[in-house]
Amino acid sequence: MIWLCIASLLSISLVTSDQNIDRSRIRVFPAANKSIAGVFLVSSFNKLNQPQYTFNASEARSLCSSLGVNIASKAQVQEALTRGLETCRFGWIDEHFAVIPRIKALSSCGKNQTGLVPWRASVTQKFDVFCFNESDAVTQLEDATTDLTRRDYSSQTQFPTKTASTTRTTHSTSSSSSRPSSSSTPKTIDSEAQPARFVGSAESSAEVKAILITSTCALLLIAIITGAYIKMRCRALSSDTKQQQECIQTEEWTSVKNIKETNEVAQEDERMEVDDNAS
Repeated sequence: MIWLCIASLLSISLVTSDQNIDRSRIRVFPAANKSIAGVFLVSSFNKLNQPQYTFNASEARSLCSSLGVNIASKAQVQEALTRGLETCRFGWIDEHFAVIPRIKALSSCGKNQTGLVPWRASVTQKFDVFCFNESDAVTQLEDATTDLTRRDYSSQTQFPTKTASTTRTTHSTSSSSSRPSSSSTPKTIDSEAQPARFVGSAESSAEVKAILITSTCALLLIAIITGAYIKMRCRALSSDTKQQQECIQTEEWTSVKNIKETNEVAQEDERMEVDDNAS
């Protein structure tokens, strides 16, 4: 019987306090139907359209119920803070103390602190109130999930080449990692080192061939120039038979010498080719 009387008195006090609230002076932040994670702040404005702390703990809870929502918990306000909710006014929460969500430190708001700044005061102290609309929170969560899915799909559609190159890089890395290590396969190192030595010998033989070819061409050129010079000289000495015969003999000797040297260079070239083929 006693508990029934107490419950009746509490219900009467809640109804009375609700009737004392002037709904025309109630404002919400963020604007109506724009809560953050379902959380919004309810404030009361005076006749000068200035906000003022109006609700004690019980009035705050009753006000949220009259709006068809629940008073917000600390965890719900914390979630809203992480999503960008920031106010410069304290509001009651379900745990029977007031909080103010701050993202940036400001000397005139929340004691120049950041995060969820608490104020543990008497339940008769007057503050604003944080209310929680569960349907808004669910809708915002679904919208956020949909947007995230769309962004992921868009990024995959716009950068297929990058994904393919990443896949190829992964395959290449996997194949390279599957190769045996050098310490476990010394024979592989020997077989890989042999072509390097062969390339070096091929390069040296190519240089020798180039030198021999250049020498051969130089000797031929010298022979041609020398022959032309001797012929011109012999023509100039055509009146003296003895000198002309000496000139002809000199020309024949020079030609034979040049031909012999050219043959020696050619034989050396052939010998180098045979040695290269044998190696």
